Amino acid sequence: MSNNVPRVLFHETIQCLVAALEARDPYTRNHSKRVADLTLDLGCRAGLQVLDLELIHLAALVHDIGKIGVPDQILRKPGPLLPREWELFRQHPEIGQNILGRSLHLEKVAELVLHHHERWDGNGYPEGLKGERIPIGSRIIALADGVDAMTSARAYRPPLSWLQCKREIYIAPDFPGHEIRINLGRLGDGRGGRALVGDKEARGGSAAFAG
Repeated sequence: MSNNVPRVLFHETIQCLVAALEARDPYTRNHSKRVADLTLDLGCRAGLQVLDLELIHLAALVHDIGKIGVPDQILRKPGPLLPREWELFRQHPEIGQNILGRSLHLEKVAELVLHHHERWDGNGYPEGLKGERIPIGSRIIALADGVDAMTSARAYRPPLSWLQCKREIYIAPDFPGHEIRINLGRLGDGRGGRALVGDKEARGGSAAFAG
């Protein structure tokens, strides 16, 4: 973000973009906020600087903005996507980058949004970045996004319990749980994600995890 533009303008712009996406896909409203809150929690635990935390939080709020460009029949499909549908769906990070990149002041936000579906092993999309080539902010957003997706109800499955979510992240060898954990790299093997899920179980919920 540019230091020459008031922060309030950035936040107002982001809120406008979020509102546009919410009008298209009601599910995104609470999801975006929960992911942003989880991202902030993880970033704080990782010891990131205030300005980095602000940037990542803003990117998390609009990480799905590219879904505006995904056809309704794909975005709202109640079951698994066909290969061609999946191919179109996977374009949403690039669409999001194109939307946000129209503002020079949101270039860094756009970069984090572009890479929030990359994987630590290089099998993610859209660019197949691997390991620490993936921006740390994108890795944190990916973990928060995965946790919220697993613990939220979908048309084709009930939500996972927090115990199941923890097992997926730290034990299950298959996607998405294992990939979500290693997607965060070194931070994922430290206190961040583990403490996040563990604290949730201990305190019985927080605003960051509200449904």
